[in-house]
Amino acid sequence: MTSTAKPDVIVVGSGIIGIACAHYLSAAGLRVTVIDQGTIGGACSHGNCGYICPSHVLPLTEPGAIGTAVKSLFTPNAPFRVKPRLSLAFVKWMWQFAKRCNHRQMLLAGMHLKAILDSSMQEYKCLMRDEALRCQWKETGLLYVLQTEHGMNSFAKNDRLLTEHFGVTARRLEGRELAAFDPALKPGLAGAFHYPNDTSLCPEWLHESWSQRLKERGVTFVEHCQSQHFQKSNGRVLQVVTSQGTLQADRFVIATGAWSSRLSSELECPIPIEQGKGYSVTMSRPDPCPRYPMLFPEHRVGVSPFEHGYRVGSMMEFAGFDTSIPARRIQQLQNSASHYLASPVSVGELQTWYGWRPMTWDSLPIIGRTPRLENVYLATGHNMLGMSLATATGKLIAELMLGHSPHIDPAPFSPQRFLSRMT
Repeated sequence: MTSTAKPDVIVVGSGIIGIACAHYLSAAGLRVTVIDQGTIGGACSHGNCGYICPSHVLPLTEPGAIGTAVKSLFTPNAPFRVKPRLSLAFVKWMWQFAKRCNHRQMLLAGMHLKAILDSSMQEYKCLMRDEALRCQWKETGLLYVLQTEHGMNSFAKNDRLLTEHFGVTARRLEGRELAAFDPALKPGLAGAFHYPNDTSLCPEWLHESWSQRLKERGVTFVEHCQSQHFQKSNGRVLQVVTSQGTLQADRFVIATGAWSSRLSSELECPIPIEQGKGYSVTMSRPDPCPRYPMLFPEHRVGVSPFEHGYRVGSMMEFAGFDTSIPARRIQQLQNSASHYLASPVSVGELQTWYGWRPMTWDSLPIIGRTPRLENVYLATGHNMLGMSLATATGKLIAELMLGHSPHIDPAPFSPQRFLSRMT
């Protein structure tokens, strides 16, 4: 690997979080190099549905989640599934997760998520205004569609909770209104809730456009460059040994998503992340194609209409680093969409995808300096909200690294919070 001037910061990981960190660090005047074991934006950031959604303020640690997880042990096709496996780390993770599946902890985590979600939305709007990134940014909101009256009534309770505790309000649509709102929806559905302040974009286009803009401003990206070892001295990382040689920097940001837990020992910091596997299938636009990005809560599936295609995605499998894409899961996505859409699939080539979401047991991301290495920062553990939280994460990392007053309270996201739980 050819070398230029020593960078001020090396960001390990070029997913959406790594790109966002590089943006804000570079904007602050630092020389930044981003390395990745694969390609830019090529892992979990690539095939998701592209929602930027302040409406997702409630964490996965909600009452009833652990019961759903236990039932899934015996239901291979469950959209939220825990696959039985022998792993002491996963057992510990599930124990901590289960302790937080109550109303009080849900609201507390939701309060912290709202702060960073709102910040990230504000930053995205500034980014789109100032950079004019080509990424199919749409401010049309997000539509939650319910098939049954039971589902409608259940979601109405959720909507009231969002309104009362977080000020997140939707427009309620009855079934008879849906055909005019989005003709792609089938008749006979119970209704929907439209959250107008959510936005959406095409993840692949964002990665390409944003990383290209950063390259033009001097950020270096090195693909197929796997970090292998961190050389340390006196509480600092001096350099990182990679598959393409040794790289030195003054500071390091670890934005490696679901792989971050493998660095716990080297970074002398507990990083309790489990892999929450999701799937998607992308195809040409059906006729009719949805006007709005949509979620179907009763089947835990979402759809995203793009200018160049259409994506159906979701699922949550705790199955470790499983790399398979079972045909039954892709078919399940399509079957789930068929309950709601007049044309859930299109004729032609299908592009299938899987990604490992970096899931923390408290549903909060991990953002901040590692406890024992003074020049290493974590930006990981964003659960299912990596796209939504990327900009605020990058801004917060830059503020913490440069000693500026943080724009939101960083304490709930600090890596320090895991020390007492792991000793």
